[in-house]
Amino acid sequence: MPGYQILCSGSVLPDQYGYRLERPAASCTTTKPLVESRLHTILHVTSKAARRPSAKQDCNPAMIETIYVLRHGYRLNWVTQVWKSETGLPRDPPLAAYGHTQAAEVAGYFLSLPEDERPTAIFSSPYYRCLQTTKPISMALNVPIYVEHGLSEWYSPVELGTGLHPRPFPAHRLQDYFSEIDPSWSSIYYPSRKGEDVDQCHDRTEAVLYHLVNEVESRFEGQHKRILLVSHAATIIAVNRALLGDREAPMRIGCCTLSEFQRKTGEGTVPGGWDGVKIGDGSHMKEGAGRDWGFEDIILLGGKVINDEGQPGTEGELDDPVGLQLPVHVEGNARM
Repeated sequence: MPGYQILCSGSVLPDQYGYRLERPAASCTTTKPLVESRLHTILHVTSKAARRPSAKQDCNPAMIETIYVLRHGYRLNWVTQVWKSETGLPRDPPLAAYGHTQAAEVAGYFLSLPEDERPTAIFSSPYYRCLQTTKPISMALNVPIYVEHGLSEWYSPVELGTGLHPRPFPAHRLQDYFSEIDPSWSSIYYPSRKGEDVDQCHDRTEAVLYHLVNEVESRFEGQHKRILLVSHAATIIAVNRALLGDREAPMRIGCCTLSEFQRKTGEGTVPGGWDGVKIGDGSHMKEGAGRDWGFEDIILLGGKVINDEGQPGTEGELDDPVGLQLPVHVEGNARM
């Protein structure tokens, strides 16, 4: 990894990953979810070579060169317990007014970049708050939103007998709420509605990234060299770690913070294959990064994440589809 620093409040940790991390203050080491935190992670690149691909880089013209990763904006249920799910899906709160402001600031940031640095396609979690966050970006840049269930929220495993976790609508139904959605993209991956432990969350994101990058490059044939992924804190941390090739990389992700990755010369595989330009950066927002979250905030029991209850009334529903949805290509003389 290039030389960069991750800065936040507190004491300095050893330089284990090629960057310097300051441990959050004692109030942030609790295993309980943080209600409000002004801690943020800003990654400062000290190697200019890592910021943009060299003109001499020998890249296939169809390859994705840059991946931006964005967390959704501030949620309404953090402001009030009186809120309505616009789609009727449980556990799917919309953005608060402040979240809309954050999303607009992200759109303004991308619009301020030179055209050859802006994302040309957005792949978003199907949850309403993520799609609300992508909407002003899509409108400002005039780029499509593709719904990808593989980028969905992380839920811990369901308690036996309590049903399944909710699953948002497919793209063609979500298009009724967001006209910017292009339903021609079919999700390549569906997480299980039975939930995931931490390792399974990382496994999922590695699979999604590997196949999404390949699918975009093969399907769009060089049309999208820069893409934006919009998701949730836990999923984003797992995505970022997969791109870096380090499942233990310490990081916290705030609302509407942005991460940026550049493809390594001649590589680009997942895990690894990508250089981090910035991680969890909130400098594009007036108030900076806030409401950050990290895996250290989860509550563990016996070394494992505590199970969660499923959604009442889903006990008889099938957990389907699940996993990779792309066709499996069998090499050799396979008999049909």
